[in-house]
Parts: sequence; structure tokens; C-alpha cells
Amino acid sequence: MALTGIQIFKLLPKTNCKECGVPTCLAFAMNLASGKAELDTCPYVSDEAREQLAEASAPPIRPIAVGKGVRAAKTGGETVMYRHEKTFYNPTLLAATVRSDISDANLNAALVKWNAFQYERVGLNLRPELVAVKDVNGDKSAFVKVAKKVAETSEFNVILMSENAEVMKAGAEACAFKRPLMYAATAATADAFGKIAMDNDLPLAIKADSLEALIALSDKLTGMGLKDLVLDSGAREVKQALEDQVAIRRAALKKGNRSLGFPTITFPSEMASNVDMESLIAAMFIAKYGGIVVLSDFAGESIFPLLLERLNIFTDPQRPMTVTEGIYEIGNPNENSPVLVTTNFALTYFIVSGEIESSNVPSWLLIKNSEGLSVLTAWAAGKFAGDDVGAFVKKCGIMDKVKHKELIIPGYAAAIAGDIEEELPGWKIIVGPREAAHIPAFLKTK
Repeated sequence: MALTGIQIFKLLPKTNCKECGVPTCLAFAMNLASGKAELDTCPYVSDEAREQLAEASAPPIRPIAVGKGVRAAKTGGETVMYRHEKTFYNPTLLAATVRSDISDANLNAALVKWNAFQYERVGLNLRPELVAVKDVNGDKSAFVKVAKKVAETSEFNVILMSENAEVMKAGAEACAFKRPLMYAATAATADAFGKIAMDNDLPLAIKADSLEALIALSDKLTGMGLKDLVLDSGAREVKQALEDQVAIRRAALKKGNRSLGFPTITFPSEMASNVDMESLIAAMFIAKYGGIVVLSDFAGESIFPLLLERLNIFTDPQRPMTVTEGIYEIGNPNENSPVLVTTNFALTYFIVSGEIESSNVPSWLLIKNSEGLSVLTAWAAGKFAGDDVGAFVKKCGIMDKVKHKELIIPGYAAAIAGDIEEELPGWKIIVGPREAAHIPAFLKTK
């Protein structure tokens, strides 16, 4: 059971050293109780207290590390039912499926195609993380060959899928260096799969036909000493699968059920007969509350919108997405190209830069730090004031890149034009359009 701030405070050294970033141990204890601080930030807590506090301060859904290397990722670790309550931490991991009897040529082609699915968005690289290797005929050597190839020759991490303990053991030993997820132990195979997971220090998915059976299986495996579990309720009908996801999350967060305090794995690939429906179901599980979503394939028309949905849901609602302050070149501008300025709210930047690019008018776009606020909001909050914008233009270096002295400001910030002119003597401040969609026509007439 979670400890209160006062209970935590009693276990702290009470030095008020401030090295944790807050002025007192009591304040740190309150932050720790509310999930706003990490125990490791206290340098003087005793080993005995650390052991007690680590369990009490652990998130209700255990974070599970899947894979190693450049795409190593975590799933789980969530503390709230709804993102607006705080935030979601570890984005849903996306996997595609390959069969163990796939040919070398087809596997190579699939890995090349899937690795190309990388998209730049608000300064982030969006890409899927996992490949699920599915045993289809009990051929141990074929399973190991495919799994090892994925692990060794690609950046993808691996899910090993087999009902056969001998096949799973061979795959786990061959790919242990990449820390694959084993899928899945059942009541019949729990002992064998549990031992393989323990021997190789791997995360293990468990599968049952009901939540009650899942709890019993979870308790058995944690009793064996396993800590890193992933849950599959076994439902493959959409309505029931969704209900199970909500029930598992609610039981872990609201009722403190440690037996269900693990991330989940879902299989839209087994719930749909076509790519469109599979993508729709996957989108549902990204929202509620799949830790891992396994697809039959990665295709551009489905993976891109799923990655964008994931980005939107797992972006901290209390921290706006921003781009870096500075000068952005659009279309190879020269010393005579127009200069525009706007805020560093990521959506503003991408809309404005996209419209400038579509105008085919090479331009300089100045991005001023506004703490992630849009133009009108930043102006109202004093984060996009005339004197600040003028000072930014002076220091950003644009004066060394252009011969002219003309600056185009957003239409919604027309009120700051006079203050900018006072800060930039000799410059002509031009009020641009209010709507980004009008930028191309505006630039062409200029």
C-alpha cells in the first residue's frame, strides 16, 4: 500500500540538505508520495529505508524494459487513468509479425521496408519498435534462425511467440542479448516458461481466459521470483478486449491490485480480417490501454497515423511541444529573401513553415521562444512583446544574413509593430496575414 507523505518523511534522513532539489525533507516526502519525485534523488537515504520506500513509491503499474540497443523501450509505469490527470509516461510499443517459416528473401525485404518507417515530427523521430516472431510449426531451428536474424541484423527488438517450451528456450537463449519479450506462459506452461525467463533474465507475457485466471497466474509467477510480466487477458473479441483493458488498468490504479499491476499486450492482428479494421482496433488500444500492440504488418498508410496518435496521447499535456529558438531556412533563402517571425509552439511552427514552403518563396523564419505558446496566447501573456521580439532579432544573427531591413510579423500580433520599430530603428515592420493559409498569397505579392 502507498505510504503517506508523513510516513515517508519518517524514513528520510531529515538533513534538509536541498540536494534533491526541494528545500526540506518534508517537501521531498510530499513530492515522493504524489509521484512528483524519484527516490534516487535523495543521496542520504539509508539502505533499509530505501528498501521500504522503493516498494511503497513504485508505480502501480510496473514499468517493463523490452529490448536493448537503440530502440530499447519501456512499457507500463503509468499512474493515472486519464492523461489530463497528470500524464502518460511510456508510449504504447508497436510490433509487426513474422512467421517462423518465412523465407530469407521475404524477411530481408520486410525488415528493409519496416526500417524505412521513420517520421520526423516536432523534432522527434517516430518509428515502431518491435517484431514478433511467431512459431508456426514447432521447428526449433527455423524459429531460432528468424528470431536471431531480426535481433542481430535490425534495430528492432523481438517478441518471441511460441507455445512450445523447447522452442521458446532455444529462441530465448539465442536472442538473450537483445532482451526479447517471451510470449506467452499459460497455466499449463507457467513452470517451464517461468524458469526460462528467470534463467535468461527476460520479461514474460502471461495469458489466461479470464481476469481471475490471469491474477492466479500472475501470483504464481511472481511467487517464483519473476518481476517483469506483461498481461494478456486472452480476449480476441473487440468489446471484451476493451473491457479487459479498462478493468486491468482500473484494478491496478484504483484498487491497488498488484497482481494486475503490469502492462498489457494486445493483438489487433487476431481481431480483424483486413488492414483497415486492424488499424482501427490498434488505435483503440493505443488510447485504452495497450502497453504493446501487435499488428500483422507495418504499412505506411496505417503506421503513420498510429504513430501520430501515440505521439498526441503520450505528450505531456502540462508541457507544450516546442521547437528550438533560432533561424530556420526554408527553400534556400538568400540575402534578399523575406524574414518572418513567429513563436516556438510546435504546431505554429509546422503550419507556418509548411505554408511558406508551399509558396515557393525562399524565406527566413525566425522562431522566438514563447514557452510553447501560440501567437495570440503568447502576446496576451507578454511572451511575444514588441521589445522582446526586437531584441531577439538583434541577437539571433539574421542581420548578418540579409541586406534589407524588413520583418514580417503575425497578423494577430499587429499591436507590437510599434514597439518592434522602436527596438529596431530603421527597420520596416510589416503586418502579415492572421491566418497561415494566407501566407503563400501574401509572400507572392511581396
